[in-house]
Amino acid sequence: MASLKLVCITMVVCMVVLASTAVDATISCNQVATSLAPCVPYARSGTGDVPGPCCDGIKKLNDAASTTPDRRAACGCMKTAASNLKDLNFDVVSTIPGKCGVNIPYKLSPSTDCDR
Repeated sequence: MASLKLVCITMVVCMVVLASTAVDATISCNQVATSLAPCVPYARSGTGDVPGPCCDGIKKLNDAASTTPDRRAACGCMKTAASNLKDLNFDVVSTIPGKCGVNIPYKLSPSTDCDR
């Protein structure tokens, strides 16, 4: 009986540790929005150079999204934010990461499937 209690307690501790690790690893939509906010004026106009703070935010976000779940969360947040912003030029949006020296494996657009 005592060994069964020990196994149960060990399982509960492991679940708590794993759950807290998963929560810490997930990127929030607030973090995505804050990182990408400096990009919005450029994403609307496409004129001039990509602003430095925009590239800084893209790089920071790319570094933070190191796991598949993080990348999927960031993608979903970007799609949601983009749907709420008017006048974004998605041809311009899709070029921003490359202009900032960041390689992402998908094109940023409203039709991007974030689960792939």
